[in-house]
Amino acid sequence: MPIEKVSALVLDRLAVFEFGVICEVFGIDRSADGVPNFDFKVCGPEPGMPLRTSVGATLIPDHGLDDLVGADLVAIPAIGGSDYLPEALKAVRAAAEAGAIILTVCSGAFVAGEAGLLDGRPCTTHWMHADELARRFPTARVDRNVLFVDDGNLITSAGTAAGIDACLHLVRRELGSEITNKIARRMVVPPQRDGGQRQYIDQPIPVRCSEGFAPHLDWILANLDKPHTVASLARRASMSARTFARRFVEETGTTPMQWVTDQRVLYARRLLEETDLDIDRIAERSGFGTATLLRHHFRRIIGVTPSDYRRSFACSMDPGCAKTA
Repeated sequence: MPIEKVSALVLDRLAVFEFGVICEVFGIDRSADGVPNFDFKVCGPEPGMPLRTSVGATLIPDHGLDDLVGADLVAIPAIGGSDYLPEALKAVRAAAEAGAIILTVCSGAFVAGEAGLLDGRPCTTHWMHADELARRFPTARVDRNVLFVDDGNLITSAGTAAGIDACLHLVRRELGSEITNKIARRMVVPPQRDGGQRQYIDQPIPVRCSEGFAPHLDWILANLDKPHTVASLARRASMSARTFARRFVEETGTTPMQWVTDQRVLYARRLLEETDLDIDRIAERSGFGTATLLRHHFRRIIGVTPSDYRRSFACSMDPGCAKTA
């Protein structure tokens, strides 16, 4: 069932940017552009009661906590402190039990944790808070290195702008690429930096790579169709293979060849969405060489075959998403 009803939870010491991300994706009427108009509600402890934000302003919700239950999606922005209202936690828990998807932005993950929704599940939050999240919820599987984690009916995102990625990923997963592209164009952001249709944790292109190492990654991305080995990449970087491999793991959190494979799959995914190229041509352009090898790695990482993925996520022929040969 597609997302129709969206409720955003607001509490005292709300972070306005993270709240704004949720409002921008789900709270604006873009029906004139062909985007479904979500039934969007801002819900607080008491309708009409002012709440403090993190920047010295107040916000007044129009709806109460009861409107969390029955929503298709409950979105929780970053909220300061750790002493959350028991009534709010009970409402979040009840919404989840009633079938709502719970999406958190940045430290909103702590609210989900206090509501008992992180136990035994993969999740993430801002890197500054990741250790604290793991300490407070020891059974949660906290991933510190990703922009967001999609675990089906629970989506958690890292800090600030990663909330945009998580929100657009959810729209894409539930409503498809065409709707996501229209929202993203209005927001002037990429439709999806990472993500996909399966319930998985995606490793994006590193965002904290050192200035000295970044050109090596940029070159690989521009030459994915060429054959690569650790030895050949090390020679180009003027390093020994051992030093290069060690530096690569330090910079990206993964091995050189795994990173190359991941980026080839991501590029193949974009080609499947945005072009009419056949699988053999996509395999060639993305550096896999053969359709068989592409299918193997694509299914392993994305969870479906390239053909199935294209059927679900290929862009339409609207002006902002034209296919090319």
